[in-house]
Amino acid sequence: MATASPARAGRSVQVQVPATSANLGPGFDTLGLALSVYDELTVTALEPGSLEIEVTGSGAEEIPRDASNLVVRSIEHVYRDAGREMPGLRIVADNAVPHGRGLGSSGAAVTAGVLAAKGLLAGEVDFTDADLLRLATELEGHPDNVAPALFGGLTIAWTGENGPQHKKLLVHRGVAPLVLVPERTMSTSLARSLQPPHFSREDAVFNVSRTALLIAALMQSPELLLDATADRLHQDYRAEAMPETHTLVKALRAAGFAAVVSGAGPSVLVLADGPGSRQEAVDIAAAVADTPWQALMLAVDVRGGTVRDRAEGST
Repeated sequence: MATASPARAGRSVQVQVPATSANLGPGFDTLGLALSVYDELTVTALEPGSLEIEVTGSGAEEIPRDASNLVVRSIEHVYRDAGREMPGLRIVADNAVPHGRGLGSSGAAVTAGVLAAKGLLAGEVDFTDADLLRLATELEGHPDNVAPALFGGLTIAWTGENGPQHKKLLVHRGVAPLVLVPERTMSTSLARSLQPPHFSREDAVFNVSRTALLIAALMQSPELLLDATADRLHQDYRAEAMPETHTLVKALRAAGFAAVVSGAGPSVLVLADGPGSRQEAVDIAAAVADTPWQALMLAVDVRGGTVRDRAEGST
């Protein structure tokens, strides 16, 4: 593909990307849910070679302000894939997605960069949903967080002969998400390292059955969520690295709440079967935990990531 001139200097897009919770208990590396807390960015094309980054909100102290920034790398990846010359960038980010706490902050950054590039290249390069998911997965390494970040709702993600794929599903209106966020963070790579390389047939069948049940529970029968969120493949193995999370999940489940580790942790996702019961779960967290938990009473985000040209409307 021939190289075209970079996006005109001054073109600016606004991007909004939701938090996500992956796994949802048994759906390890497969299921993801978009949640109504967002990173918001304004990305402006500058003359090539320029780079300006401002970040406020979650993780602002640790986020790099140079070319290693994940949003910058994601934009660059899309431009390279499209055969276009990379412009200079001004990025102003306000991050509400908690960093390092199992709510898809890296997936949100990747998704933000991919969508920003889509917006800056609008009218020059067309991107399908499949293109966006492929590009985001190439950066993130797996599609379970970037699929709901891109498309919203409940997503099933997998990789087939044609690359990463997804199916978006609508969640029953009675499902009320609550996220309990601790002060400490958790490394995804450390969490993954604690899992064994192989599982028993019994445990594999257990998770397959619960994952199938979970789809039905989330779409049609929220009263089945407690049974449907049981897991034998990852949460118990990671308990030693986040004992407070493990204790809270056990206490909530003993009280009848469908509580799971959100992503790699250490946040806890509660899939309540109605908004009215969530305060009880918050009270349980306050009673059993030695450390404070921030309670986020959220909704399922159904739109996914959006990009809007500041001068020309939605893209």
